[in-house]
Amino acid sequence: MKRILVPCDFSTPSVQAFKFAADVARTTGGEVIALHVIELPVMNESVLMPSLSFEETFIKDMKANAEKNFGKMQNKWAADIKCTTRVEFGNPTTTIREFIDERKIDLVVMGTHGATGMKEFFIGSNTEKIVRTSTVPVISVKDLVKVASVRNIVFPNTLGLDQEKLMQQVKALQNFFGATLHVLYINTPSRFRRDIEVKQEMKTFAKRFLLKDYTLTIFNDFSEEEGLRNFIADIKADLVAMATHGRKGLNHLMSGSIAEDAVNHLPCPIWTFKIS
Repeated sequence: MKRILVPCDFSTPSVQAFKFAADVARTTGGEVIALHVIELPVMNESVLMPSLSFEETFIKDMKANAEKNFGKMQNKWAADIKCTTRVEFGNPTTTIREFIDERKIDLVVMGTHGATGMKEFFIGSNTEKIVRTSTVPVISVKDLVKVASVRNIVFPNTLGLDQEKLMQQVKALQNFFGATLHVLYINTPSRFRRDIEVKQEMKTFAKRFLLKDYTLTIFNDFSEEEGLRNFIADIKADLVAMATHGRKGLNHLMSGSIAEDAVNHLPCPIWTFKIS
């Protein structure tokens, strides 16, 4: 986690994400790259010259304001680490994805307000869109969190043994925080399995991936989402680690993603990693 990207719109959640990223960089000796994306309005082709002049002034003012805000944030929370800032113009999601690839980013830290209702169903939050498509891990935060406070990581899983890439990432995450990993299998009425079968699979899973400092839990609830939320509350989890399949289009609308729902609804930070 040496190169940490923080997309920032200067809202409270994004400032909290910046502070957390600075804490991570301070621990790893890494660099924070803060990015503000200004989405320009579509201009009418018949626009008059005075309007063009107004648009140009407006854009300059927006960029200057963003740079001023970044300066305050750096002085207050990142003066002792390597931190660079960028202001770009374009579609936020597309710009962030391109930035991840071009700058060889290791981790994205994003603040999220959470999208709800019809907005969530049809649009979703920018954070959710990055979670769905990012090629590197993403940590989504709503409130202030310190690296030293992350002691319990919940890891909901289906216990498949073909998750080598994901498990490498999860074990590195656990090692970084020095946390206990709580492997969680959620049993639901629609996908009910006997405990004796699941317990054996959990033991095999732990042995296959050489887990250390972990617990194995079968949690019964009406749905995966409710089970995850209730287990987090039970153990007072500090962070959730989840895989996302990066569903898009109609497939996403029809089937959704537990990881993306978690980003919108769970109170604790969510670490996600996209698997194919």
